[in-house]
Amino acid sequence: MNAPMEMNTEDVLRVRLEVLRREHRDLDDAIHALEASGRGDQLTLRRLKKRKLSLKDAIARIEDRLIPDIIA
Repeated sequence: MNAPMEMNTEDVLRVRLEVLRREHRDLDDAIHALEASGRGDQLTLRRLKKRKLSLKDAIARIEDRLIPDIIA
């Protein structure tokens, strides 16, 4: 039998980071498509952009945890 594989905290953060980056890219594509088609109303675009910014902040927080500060 296969024993369940344990993931350490860093592995979990890396997986979460990739998920957030993918969602950020997808939102970026959706925003560009709506803007290009002219079908997107301003409220929808604003909400998508706000979500995209929130994702960017979450990505930055995870990257800060994964990449140690190096004092030069």
